[in-house]
Amino acid sequence: MSKTTTETSYTARHLSVLEGLEAVRKRPGMYIGSTDSRGLMHCLWEIIDNSVDEALEGHGDAIEIVLHPDESVEVRDNGRGIPVDTVSNVGLSGVEVVFTKLHAGGKFGGGSYAASGGLHGVGASVVNALSARLDVQVDRAGKTYAMSFHRGEPGEFEDTGDPSPEAPFTPFTKRSQLAVVGKAKRGVTGTRVRYWADRQIFPKTAAFSYDELITRARQTSFLVPGLQLSVRDERRLPGTPGEDGPVEEVFRHDGGVVDFADFLASDASVTDTWRLQGSGTFTETVQQLDSKGHLQPIEVERTCEVEVALRWGIGYDTEVRSFVNIIATPKGGTHLSGFEQGVVKSVRRQVDANARRLKIAKNGKEKIEKDDVLAGLTAVVTVRLPEPQFEGQTKEVLGTAPVRSIVNKVVDTELTALLTSSKRQEKTQAAAVLDKVVGEMRARIAARTHKEISRRKNALETSTLPAKLADCRTDDVERSELFIVEGDSALGTARLARSSEFQALLPIRGKILNVQKASLADMLKNAECASIIQVIGAGSGRTFDLSDVRYGKVILMTDADVDGAHIRTLLLTLFFRYMRPLVEDGRVFAAVPPLHRVETMAHGKRGRQVTYTYSEAELHRHLAKLDKAGRRYKEPIQRYKGLGEMDADQLAETTMDPAHRTLRKITMADMEAAEAVFELLMGNDVSPRKDFLIAGARDLDRERIDA
Repeated sequence: MSKTTTETSYTARHLSVLEGLEAVRKRPGMYIGSTDSRGLMHCLWEIIDNSVDEALEGHGDAIEIVLHPDESVEVRDNGRGIPVDTVSNVGLSGVEVVFTKLHAGGKFGGGSYAASGGLHGVGASVVNALSARLDVQVDRAGKTYAMSFHRGEPGEFEDTGDPSPEAPFTPFTKRSQLAVVGKAKRGVTGTRVRYWADRQIFPKTAAFSYDELITRARQTSFLVPGLQLSVRDERRLPGTPGEDGPVEEVFRHDGGVVDFADFLASDASVTDTWRLQGSGTFTETVQQLDSKGHLQPIEVERTCEVEVALRWGIGYDTEVRSFVNIIATPKGGTHLSGFEQGVVKSVRRQVDANARRLKIAKNGKEKIEKDDVLAGLTAVVTVRLPEPQFEGQTKEVLGTAPVRSIVNKVVDTELTALLTSSKRQEKTQAAAVLDKVVGEMRARIAARTHKEISRRKNALETSTLPAKLADCRTDDVERSELFIVEGDSALGTARLARSSEFQALLPIRGKILNVQKASLADMLKNAECASIIQVIGAGSGRTFDLSDVRYGKVILMTDADVDGAHIRTLLLTLFFRYMRPLVEDGRVFAAVPPLHRVETMAHGKRGRQVTYTYSEAELHRHLAKLDKAGRRYKEPIQRYKGLGEMDADQLAETTMDPAHRTLRKITMADMEAAEAVFELLMGNDVSPRKDFLIAGARDLDRERIDA
């Protein structure tokens, strides 16, 4: 209640208006989840979703969101405008009903919205109740109407300058007034809502997140094709894009969920982005008032429209976003369950039908599981239905039970048609999907087998780890190191140079498979890749378990030449694609072997000295320093072309001994950039790689080519 409201003016009318909103202010968490920044953002979503519902019905194509410097936020749309005429059964204007009555508005009664954001209908009134001030303006029928509220109560603010929640407020006591404040151009309609969150409810630390707002606006533009959303930040907050001045971003996408799935996908594609569409009906029992004012249960037929965009990529991460009437459901619900059931059922059926080609024995141990099918899948699942039931006002989980079977049937039918299509392109892609799914299944089985055989054995057991592994003695994972060594010649020297207490060696022969191009099944068949996965002992892909890694450090030790760099790149591609958590945890390193050995002659009291350099520039600086000091050095300078050319003591001192060596940590500081580089250097698309090589040709040092 306002400070200006006295006991004498507190009439029955106030009670009728505020009885519901006082409950909201007393228990805000019941309606918006929490009173921190998440709850503050949820209030904003409620207002934005009202405007989006108008656009969904085809009554608007533009929404503007403005974050003002005074901590207020404004949402503008060009929809039909909130009704301004009097609602007969309550005697209040439509604007006041929408902003003061819980469970009231166009989403109830089934006439105004075919599909809206939620059944609860408490959005605008809850935001009003939790606002120190809320101003609404409506353009309708050639006029501009306005109304203001203070903590949910309608009245008038006496503004002397810019509008402020601190301005003196006088509540309406006898009857409310929806003021006409101007004229609207002919044919122009819309609604503008500006509100200040009540700091009695929300702490000062709660603030609107520009990044979240941008993400949500972009997401909505995908889900409502043709709708333009603009977000403008005028707050100039430190650490935000608008720090140096107002910033605005505009989003519009006409391709719908297909564009959304393409945007979400981060890996190279196995299939095109497929659109699955369909609908189904179900009956639902609802309570309606009869002519005598009594609630009576009646059966209502509902229609549920389903639209799905999906594509498989070469990776193993799953990215599935689900929505109900464009409201995100991050925790899923019946629609997501139906989607997963439909996809798994359809793919399993096709794998069984192609068992012979895929070399799967019927009634064998190889069984397709859900994770095998969902690996590498990017999908957007949207359903539209009247009055969806959510589990809680925050609308994170859809609860309408019949939606599961409808989505299941649509996805199963549509996806089966694509997987059994006789068109050449779809037939090729369908075969690739089945190969990928079967490969994931075999990878899961192989990973489990690798885990079982890679556990450290005691003296009474035998180890089935690769024979060429020279393991270390310690059981302390944090201390142990695995060197992946290029070639058998380097292995011999490395055996003598290592400390067998904590340093293990695994030689690889030549260049391993390029896993960026190869399928998962081909990767598992490759002896070198399989050995590396088996020795590390934590599985691969989505089954990789960082806690099962057998070594604290994995060090790639290759020659300091072009071939060595290529082998290191191939190995890093394997780790990036199938053992990414190991890289993210900072446990993958590249050894830095020296390029040159400079032997300085004895001079005076100074004896013979040996210095190692790691680049041409470092060598020239060192030689210039020796010339300046009048020191002679043995010529020609020894240039190492491979690790095998070093003596064991030289290799230990320069590359393997922790006290003297240099290691380069492989990091994931920018995963998206790394993904792009790996795809450029190792992917299937040749032309970008060719352009990259031509552009960098002038920087090539011919002396580094071992030819």
